[in-house]
Amino acid sequence: MNRRLLLVSNSTLHGGGYLDHCQQQIKDFFGEDVKRILFIPYALHDRDAYAKTAKQKFKSLGYEVDSIHEAASPVDAVRKAQGIFIGGGNTFRLLKTLYDQNLVLEIRKRVLEDGVPYMGSSAGTNVATISINTTNDMPIVYPPSLKSIGLVPFNINPHYLDPDGNSKHMGETREQRILQFHEEPDTPCVLGLREGSMLVVEGSKATLLGTTNARLFVRGKPATEHEPGADFSFLLNDSSP
Repeated sequence: MNRRLLLVSNSTLHGGGYLDHCQQQIKDFFGEDVKRILFIPYALHDRDAYAKTAKQKFKSLGYEVDSIHEAASPVDAVRKAQGIFIGGGNTFRLLKTLYDQNLVLEIRKRVLEDGVPYMGSSAGTNVATISINTTNDMPIVYPPSLKSIGLVPFNINPHYLDPDGNSKHMGETREQRILQFHEEPDTPCVLGLREGSMLVVEGSKATLLGTTNARLFVRGKPATEHEPGADFSFLLNDSSP
């Protein structure tokens, strides 16, 4: 499988600007061969403003950006794309629009069969996985399915938060919600990406990058902590533990 993925937990890290915390990883990932990147802004309502932000950032890194919402044919735009970036926002709105525009299978084919590099942040990372069942977002719209593009055979929880021992909030922690997900049968592993972390996938190799640890949830087993540089290649196997 000729997949190349950069799956980022968050678009903005406290104290920095848009994609500042992962700009070196972006340059390493897309390299010099990719000149133009197709941006998919469907997760936010104001697509013009979102596209402007993405274009400015990627231009500063040496890349031109075409926003899919300005294309006459979104399907053709995906078929011609040198690289794809799906930004964050509301995951349900994003996935619904991908289905509405017949892009779920098109993106999957371009990435898994043609080797087109795919970058996602937040919601864009969620839709790269098996399903959006482990998103943090509210279902403000209803996609035809919670199944997503399926570029990796597990789920991700971006913006993963640890319990605050000083908080008086009595609702479920993020970990408890993921464990509830695993109470259902046949649910996949969930990788909790804290803000500042990202996963890069090159073929059958998956590596944790960034400045924060990730937390891995495997159904029926205790959660485990993993530092940047951790090898998560085993998660790419359908028979992962």
